[in-house]
Amino acid sequence: MALTQAVRDKLDLPDLVTGGKSTKDVTDDILQPTEAFPTSLWWKAFVIAATITVIDICVIGYLFYEGLYILGINNPVSWGFFVVNFVFWIGIGHAGTLISAVLYLFRQQWRTGINRAAEAMTIFAVIVAASNLILHVGRPWLGFWLFPYPNERGPLWVNFRSPLIWDTFAVSTYLSISLVFWYLGLIPDLAALRDRATNPIRRQIYDVLSFGWVGSAKAWSHMEITAMILAALSTPLVLSVHTIVSFDFAVSILPGWHTTIFPPYFVAGAIFSGFAMVVTLMVIAREVFNLKNYITIKHLENMNKIILVTGMIVGLAYATEFFIAWYSGNEYEGFAFINRMMGPYWWAYWIMVSCNVISPQFFWFKKMRTSIPVMFVLSIFVNIGMWFERFVIMMTLHRDFLPSSWDMYSPTIFDYAMLVGTFGIFFTLFLLWCRIMPVIAVAEVKTVMPAQPGGHH
Repeated sequence: MALTQAVRDKLDLPDLVTGGKSTKDVTDDILQPTEAFPTSLWWKAFVIAATITVIDICVIGYLFYEGLYILGINNPVSWGFFVVNFVFWIGIGHAGTLISAVLYLFRQQWRTGINRAAEAMTIFAVIVAASNLILHVGRPWLGFWLFPYPNERGPLWVNFRSPLIWDTFAVSTYLSISLVFWYLGLIPDLAALRDRATNPIRRQIYDVLSFGWVGSAKAWSHMEITAMILAALSTPLVLSVHTIVSFDFAVSILPGWHTTIFPPYFVAGAIFSGFAMVVTLMVIAREVFNLKNYITIKHLENMNKIILVTGMIVGLAYATEFFIAWYSGNEYEGFAFINRMMGPYWWAYWIMVSCNVISPQFFWFKKMRTSIPVMFVLSIFVNIGMWFERFVIMMTLHRDFLPSSWDMYSPTIFDYAMLVGTFGIFFTLFLLWCRIMPVIAVAEVKTVMPAQPGGHH
């Protein structure tokens, strides 16, 4: 039940919906972008993102035709940008699960203004990440071999001891649960769009998508129970998915990789980068769609606090790696980290440290973490730093045990095109989603509104 404004003031609870909005205002404001003709700003952004996506598809087609040799990958660095992009985008998707599932279980009401966009971001980020993993196998049309199923090849089964197979199970499970949880929350809002639609075809489409939702007490009860079960299933994924991704590195015997700190370090980094991307998208969404009364400074400030905490955890992990390399007395391990900091890729290491360790410290100051321009710039810096973190981890390979096998990894124009293309695909999907689906969960926002005087919520 919604609290009156007087009770909220007495308990010092923040207003999560500002501007004195009524429940009708909430529905009208949030659903309006899906019902109106797209703005010129949306068209400009969509054309740019779609153009980048088309270029990326052309590059991928050329890659299929020519082979992997057109990329900068070589014998010591055989993964290149593919796995850097894969780990980066999987990390981006972590905030969606954390906001939608973990904060749901802990009954954090401030999640309601941002959970819908975070969940959608998770779906699109995982799709982009999975595409990079499939492309790297060399013959992506045989990517279905990654799944164990009765077959006519001997049968030839996958190697269950391979972390890449663990990735397949983890990512597919993560995508499935996140997709169902995201769509479940959409159903009441799709029904609202159906009821407001004037075009019969549009109305029929939303009727099918909403599964005939009528909003009865029994339907709401079943939905709440299902959401709780899915949230409980999703919560372990926050820890397990990026832990398994870290095993791609940690179960090897290479210096700089064979370490037990990778699982918690990767999980903290994933939440760190994921929340930074949510801040970037929410700042844009609240400005473009005029949603400042629903995505408030309090929502953004809470996310900035999480970025600050996880940023310090990531900084501690960086320091711990150097300490263990020194304390172990292993000269190969020590060399791997000195090479990171002072070797040929020193510039990437210091970009990583500057963006991931230094830039979040500005959020100690309330004026900084509540400033829209500051948080927008810092959120971009964080994601630049997190991409370079994965780049630095991968570049450890370029100097291994034998100096005779050392080589430099020099990305080609095709590597860069596919990197930029991942952002093109992500933003194309996100912009299309913003056009046809509500960016904010209408039904959930109404549950955190102050009760209207003289009425019922």
